[in-house]
Amino acid sequence: MTMPAANDAALDRLAAALADERRALLDHDVELLMRSTGEKLAALRELEDAVPQGQGERLAELAEANRRNGALLARRRREVNWALRHLGRAESAPAYDAHGQAQQLHARRDLAVA
Repeated sequence: MTMPAANDAALDRLAAALADERRALLDHDVELLMRSTGEKLAALRELEDAVPQGQGERLAELAEANRRNGALLARRRREVNWALRHLGRAESAPAYDAHGQAQQLHARRDLAVA
């Protein structure tokens, strides 16, 4: 496969992975999210080895799709953190220890009494 054809194939794989990632985020499909993220990273590594020339517009579109997915992922993370906090399973903000390592505070709260 020639270099431009290989780049086109890698860009196609990246576009498909970004579309799958978005669908996984919208559908709350963790398995598809993990698979599509791996495929996205593999396509990006391939593109790093041979940066496509003359594909600026397509790269900009893919970068924007990645930013949109990142915003959606951040939203999902906030939703999960909110749910955990309201279930009494985690504090909203992480705490840092003396070594600068983030640690999540865990508050125990019984959900029901039998």
